[in-house]
Amino acid sequence: MPTAIATASYRGDFDRCRLLCESMDARVRGHTRHLILVEAADIPLFRQLEGPGREIVDERDLLPFFLRPFPDPTTLGRRRVWLSPYGLPLRGWHVQQLRRIALAASLDEEVMVSIDSDVVFLRDFDVSAFSPGGKTLFFRRPKAMSDVAPPYRDEHLAWSRKAGKLLGIDAPETTDTGYVATLIPWRTLAVKAMVQRIAEVAGRPWLSALAATRILSECTIYGRFVEEVEGRMDEYVPTEASLCRMYWSGAPMDRDTLMRFVEGLEPDQVAAGIQSFTATDPTFIRQVAGLS
Repeated sequence: MPTAIATASYRGDFDRCRLLCESMDARVRGHTRHLILVEAADIPLFRQLEGPGREIVDERDLLPFFLRPFPDPTTLGRRRVWLSPYGLPLRGWHVQQLRRIALAASLDEEVMVSIDSDVVFLRDFDVSAFSPGGKTLFFRRPKAMSDVAPPYRDEHLAWSRKAGKLLGIDAPETTDTGYVATLIPWRTLAVKAMVQRIAEVAGRPWLSALAATRILSECTIYGRFVEEVEGRMDEYVPTEASLCRMYWSGAPMDRDTLMRFVEGLEPDQVAAGIQSFTATDPTFIRQVAGLS
């Protein structure tokens, strides 16, 4: 099935995003194109990564006119906030989710795979694995909430509750199933139907509804839509397998620690994600990934 890969990024993650691109060029095949989504001010920087099969997408081509970035006065302008007339200011990670949903709803490709810019591919991978037998893999982890430690469990439950409200799901209010992972596919026809559903429930454009909240998890919205609203589960292959091993938080990893982390990949994992907030040196990641 024609599959596009999407990465939402920003200038602070540029070096990591460049490393992702290099690892994809070396090890990933089968996708139609790789789209990198950034705000307008970052376009000139990210143009360096553009080339055959890779496009830089200006968020102004995806987001409505009323949602625009401004310097964050609470950080003396070092970070950005996105203002709209519909709710509190949004942070970059909120807007990255809106970009991904908007892109998926606009694509001609049947599948879109989201990959964060702090991911690096470590093994050869063909994206056809996301479409076994002409169906689409659907990541769902039953009873996932019991594995989430407090206080993060409350945040995940809030995401589930908000997803239900946005989709007009009366019951259950929340679900125990987890849908959040890195390197998972979305069926774009489902995303198109999902945003239409959000608009119908809200009585206004779907982006206006999502811009009004900071309780936002695009994976949870998509997961609850597919499982509880769409009614096309025969077009999916449910899976609990995460293809990317993540290091979400903790101290920066040195080269030896990072090597042990990579050696701990499961047999079906093809990539590692080292959250940029851990401040792990990209040079170490490059060396361990064999891309130096």
